[in-house]
Amino acid sequence: MINFSTLILSSEVNGPGGLFDIDATLPLVAIQFVLLMIVLNIILYNPLLTIIEERKEYILTNLGKASELLAEANSLTAQYEEELTSVRKEAQLEITNSQKIHKEILDLEINISQKYIDNLLDTITSDFESKKTSALNNLEESVQSLCDDINTKLSI
Repeated sequence: MINFSTLILSSEVNGPGGLFDIDATLPLVAIQFVLLMIVLNIILYNPLLTIIEERKEYILTNLGKASELLAEANSLTAQYEEELTSVRKEAQLEITNSQKIHKEILDLEINISQKYIDNLLDTITSDFESKKTSALNNLEESVQSLCDDINTKLSI
């Protein structure tokens, strides 16, 4: 390995400035750098920045629309839930009224059936009583005639 201090000491300085000589190349490189920066800015960075900005605007617009749609969906959901609860209450009320009406109709039919059965039992009972009375009268007449026949045969 070569010692750096000997390398630096052995280098010859020719002309003014030595190692860091600033001639016309430094301003030329600076001008080239600025021109390259301007060209790259026009060709590459500005279109890229406009596309990025357009995409940002597109995303913000879609997010705004999505938030509006979400708010509208939430309001519709709340409205439909309110309508659903009112319809459920109405249906429950209608079911209750229908049950009351059917119970009243059933009670009325039961009362009518009970009255019909009571009337039928009264009719059957009265018919049975009349038949029983007539049967007892016939039996009594038959017994009386037999008694009369027995008395006549015994008296002979």
